[in-house]
Amino acid sequence: MSDSRMEDRGTHGCPSGTEHDREIPDIDLLSPLTIRGVTLRNRVVMSPMCQYVAQDGFADDWHLVHLGSRASGGVGLVVVEATAVTAEGRITPGDLGIWSDEHTEPLARIVRFVHSQGAVAGIQLAHAGRKASCDLPWNGGAGLLSDSVGGWPVIGPSPIPFDEGNPVPHEIDAAGIDGVVAAFDAATRRALAAGFKVIEIHAAHGYLLHEFLSPLSNHRTDQYGGSLENRMRLLLRVAKQVRQVVPADLAVFVRISATDWVDGGWDLDQSIVLASRLKELEIDLIDVSSGGLVPRARIPVGKGYQVPLARQIREKTGIMTGAVGLITQTAEANEIITGGDSDLVFIGRELLREPYWTLKVQHELGEDPTWPISYGYAVKRRAK
Repeated sequence: MSDSRMEDRGTHGCPSGTEHDREIPDIDLLSPLTIRGVTLRNRVVMSPMCQYVAQDGFADDWHLVHLGSRASGGVGLVVVEATAVTAEGRITPGDLGIWSDEHTEPLARIVRFVHSQGAVAGIQLAHAGRKASCDLPWNGGAGLLSDSVGGWPVIGPSPIPFDEGNPVPHEIDAAGIDGVVAAFDAATRRALAAGFKVIEIHAAHGYLLHEFLSPLSNHRTDQYGGSLENRMRLLLRVAKQVRQVVPADLAVFVRISATDWVDGGWDLDQSIVLASRLKELEIDLIDVSSGGLVPRARIPVGKGYQVPLARQIREKTGIMTGAVGLITQTAEANEIITGGDSDLVFIGRELLREPYWTLKVQHELGEDPTWPISYGYAVKRRAK
């Protein structure tokens, strides 16, 4: 992006995340956004998409090319897939990990390349809870691995399996909960050492932190179960700790499932309370997804079906939000920003199909695509 573009559009946003509290004209999908000391060149985010090809948690050439191509393809923020804070917190044996110092340099290599392409590098820190120890998705995925084929015991807030036939998770005790908080702390420090500028806490899709939030998976009777305040306690502890570790000029996001889509489960009203509490802890943005806690929820999947959730959280709490889910076209993505639904648009599968999707957006919104220099001269020459 040229300097003139940055000057013309401005770098809207502020540390408190209150950009939408005032009217700011001419904001669209290609407008820069500044969150604390981090400026994104546009509002397009490469959503964290698990690749399931890591060995012992280590990033390799695949991850470099996969993530690097989206950075050179013009997105503003590239978020590395769910990266396990403990070995037992992996969804599958192929998940990325950040539970040891040795994981840091391979991730730093990716960060360096992403930043060299003008994008910002972020990472999603995760613990899979009762949905850990799964087989690879192309082998069926849903079945949990047994110890005899490389699986490991799973944990959760209560001894309630994800589905029939799945193992009963071990109910995590107070010491184990403290260990989870410590693991997120240590993972955050490693992520910062690798150079990431955005840290996202994964509290969605039925994984451990979401399991504590939902009354469907959390039947505890101690200070981490029962009331909404108690069910939020672990995530709020993790968020507070991560925010304290992350420097004041860098950003912290939290991904949530705004609803379980099941009666009696986690819902939008509770998500609004949670988002308000996270804002008090100086979390910068809520990445708003949904579902994933139970296997047979009735989810109204369709174009932009989660966007209203992001809008309501944004309007009710004053925190910035990101919209995600089946967003594929320039017009719909742009309207999410221009209409005030969210501050960022997270694109997943469409960026898997088309790494240079953002350059197409630039063209369709009347701007000259910012091709990588090695491509641009040839593409423009051919066009003439």
